[in-house]
Amino acid sequence: MTEQTPSTPPFRDPHLPFAKRIDDLLQRLTLDEKFSFLHQFTPAVERLGVAAWRTGQEALHGVAWMGPATVFPQAVGLGATWNTDLVRRVGEAVSKEVRAMRAHDDRVGLNVWSPTVNLLRHPLWGRNEEGYSEDPRLTSAIATAYTRGLRGDHPTYWRTAPVLKHWLAHNNETDRATSSSSVRPRVLHEYDLRAFRETVEAGAVAGVMPAYNLVNGRPNHVSPYLREHLRAWTDEELLVCSDAGAPSNLVDHEHYFDTHEEATAAALTAGVDSFTDHGTDSSQIVGRARKAYERGLLTEADIDTAVRRQLSVRFRLGEFDPHYDPHAGTGEFDTPAHRALAREAAEQAIVLLRNDGLLPLAPDTRIAVVGLLADECKLDWYSGTLIHRSTPLEGLYERFGAERVEFAEGVDRIRLRTSAGAFLHVPEAPEVADGVRGAEGALDPALLAGRTDLPPLTTDATGTELALIDWGEGLLTLRAPDGRYLSVADDGYVRASADQPGGWVVQETFRLEPHEHGHLLRHVGTGRHVCVAADGVKVAEGGPELAGPEPEVWELVVAERGEEAVRRVAERADAVLVFAGNDPHLNGRETEDRTTLRLPAQQERLLRAARSVNPRTALVLVSAYPYAVDTTALPAVLWTAHGGQAAGTALARVLSGDVSPAGRLPQTWYADDADLPGLLDYDVIGGRQTYLYFEGTPLFPFGHGLSYASFSYGDLTTRVDGGSLHVGFTVTNTGDMTADEVPQLYTRAVEPSVARPRRELLGHERVTLGAGEKRELSFEVPLSAFEFWDVARGGPRLEPGPYDILVGASSEDVRLRTTLRLDGEPGAPRPVLRRGLEGADFDEQSGAAIVDRTKTAGDAVTPQEGRTAELLYRACDFGDGATRLVATVAGQGVVELSVDGGAPLAVLALDTATATPYDYTSLGAGVAVEGVHDMHLRLRGPLRLAHVGFSG
Repeated sequence: MTEQTPSTPPFRDPHLPFAKRIDDLLQRLTLDEKFSFLHQFTPAVERLGVAAWRTGQEALHGVAWMGPATVFPQAVGLGATWNTDLVRRVGEAVSKEVRAMRAHDDRVGLNVWSPTVNLLRHPLWGRNEEGYSEDPRLTSAIATAYTRGLRGDHPTYWRTAPVLKHWLAHNNETDRATSSSSVRPRVLHEYDLRAFRETVEAGAVAGVMPAYNLVNGRPNHVSPYLREHLRAWTDEELLVCSDAGAPSNLVDHEHYFDTHEEATAAALTAGVDSFTDHGTDSSQIVGRARKAYERGLLTEADIDTAVRRQLSVRFRLGEFDPHYDPHAGTGEFDTPAHRALAREAAEQAIVLLRNDGLLPLAPDTRIAVVGLLADECKLDWYSGTLIHRSTPLEGLYERFGAERVEFAEGVDRIRLRTSAGAFLHVPEAPEVADGVRGAEGALDPALLAGRTDLPPLTTDATGTELALIDWGEGLLTLRAPDGRYLSVADDGYVRASADQPGGWVVQETFRLEPHEHGHLLRHVGTGRHVCVAADGVKVAEGGPELAGPEPEVWELVVAERGEEAVRRVAERADAVLVFAGNDPHLNGRETEDRTTLRLPAQQERLLRAARSVNPRTALVLVSAYPYAVDTTALPAVLWTAHGGQAAGTALARVLSGDVSPAGRLPQTWYADDADLPGLLDYDVIGGRQTYLYFEGTPLFPFGHGLSYASFSYGDLTTRVDGGSLHVGFTVTNTGDMTADEVPQLYTRAVEPSVARPRRELLGHERVTLGAGEKRELSFEVPLSAFEFWDVARGGPRLEPGPYDILVGASSEDVRLRTTLRLDGEPGAPRPVLRRGLEGADFDEQSGAAIVDRTKTAGDAVTPQEGRTAELLYRACDFGDGATRLVATVAGQGVVELSVDGGAPLAVLALDTATATPYDYTSLGAGVAVEGVHDMHLRLRGPLRLAHVGFSG
């Protein structure tokens, strides 16, 4: 179609601007049709030839949930590459596979819910694997690269439309749908918003997904920040897609609104455009929106705004211009280039944490390979199904030869004997198709059921030897000799049926509970004990009133301890590689935070067993998160995230020296649980969290990573030109092999007036240098990067003074430094006579939480439960004198005010509780204070303080 004809409506005319075409289509839609666009699954409008559409296609490190696809390293592993060019190419490959898969399966969507830009503030967060870094600039750099790859380079049409997850301040699975992150203004602007902002401003983002949690007492799905910040960063129409079930949570779990109609209207007017709720059934959301409209809670203009944003994405994806869409014929799927890229990404994600000369291994080394992760290629909840698979053991066999590699998994080999003397038996399986979880693809893999086509377990006189694997904290898996894991399907029977532990509710985990002279075996997924019935082994019926067999008391008969097998192979090897880490579906995943940084006890025992007979033992950690491990006696330690389909080949190439490692830690590795803040403490400044503020000694610092080569740095130059700082220096490979280095540029305010970061990343670059090669690098840093959020003025400020400029190989390995003085705007006292004090604009606090002032906007402060809130507001200017103060409060309690830590200036008591936490009242008192002083406030009781005003 080249010209518009009378039969061609304007929205079909590719020569018109998208905005005019959307206007035309929007005015052709009926109100009922517009309502239908509000749900994730939008039906077709057949009379206009508009196809059905859905938001949401998971693609965090490859196309997920829709069957076989190329699987790249986990997101935290991509973050560890510190390589934006590589990550852009990964995003490009993923988006091409999305297009190729959609051509054969229209369930595959083009609205990609990736990447996750939540900052890795706390290493016990269960979803650590999904983020890139604890640092906002590194996170935004990697996320921007990935979204640019997902979007594609065409100026008009997008290959896929990426949505950033999860807005905002979301780092806990514990009570994730009801907990509130207390985020002070400095942390909000300097930390949590920054990763989103810089990625959105780069121009390759189609939208965001709000998180389940609340921020400052208000659910993210009704946050004013969507309007005040997100939509102010770009002129593009951004599509805000709710997280699954979150709209209903506003009433059902958070109890923030009384009715679903109010909640739906509030979310829509706050900026949520597409509601992911009730699966494919749109009737609930559409019905709620229609009732909200009928009650006057929504206008048609509100609905038009949301529909317009969805249509904007669909037009950019070329849906309405199939003849002009340059991506329509994309067929690149599982290509040699994609396989090579998966291996390159896995290699670049490997971080060498420690090396006293053990690595790389010589070609003739006799290697003992041991550990629970040695012959595994683990997937996570957001992985696709593997087409190709390489475990570390397979990679080492291929690189060194099977005759030089000896393997011991290190699991305990056991039989389970019943109280009657019989043993648990795995029947021989009939000839049925090998089942791999998720191979067929599913819009919602949480709905996938376990297999019932295999016979249940029974008991007999000899039983079956099982591999007992302890993943920590008593969480066990049991594996049959054929490699299948014991699992429980919907019918309650226990079968050896799962290729791996997995699923939204994992059905392959058990706990042994001491009981009488043996153990009860509790199935974790159902919470029920395992019993022996006449027709097979199954879990007990739920409830004492239900008839059925009693839980069986089992005796563990150990055929071999894992440590014995490990010692046997380790003592006859030249070097031992202990592969330890996690299964991404167990003890730390979506819905479940970790409780400790420690390695599981069984894996620590295997490491000790290997070390006890062979000091040339290296630890290779394959995990989605950091561990606290005593590495002092180990000659070498490596870490990699779960590396996708090429993980094993990549590790073998690094261990052999075919590739020099150059990954860098994207987050601090703490030495002990005692170094960690509370999981729900989101105040990275006050809590001294992440490398930015942590004052202790980490196990390994942010940015750390070693190489088989060595590098020297020199020729540091700096100059300020206009609004930017220009930094230059040289890096030379002084080693004898080609290798990558990751020079990192940091700053530190030397004489700050407020708490500032100990180090703050300004830039980085991953470079490949041949032996003896010298490279000159340059960075241009906007002076805005040196600003902080000044709560006294309610905006950013560049503080004049000296700043250290630091260049090195990590945040602690500084090779070059200089100090320069930057001009800026001097600080000024708070003009409290004119502006008063906003409760949340404190400089320091203890025992306080920030909460919502109203349900639509504003903040207040309140004591944490059972505590007294102490608030400090520095340099308050009372001018020639204040004679009266007025505090705006709600709830019930006491406000005590003093200056410079002296005697109370005023004590205000709200003795009778207000009707609701949002019914504010004013409490006043006469005062006599002049000049500049620090103001101290103390709050007691369930009281909310919004503002304190002063007058003369």
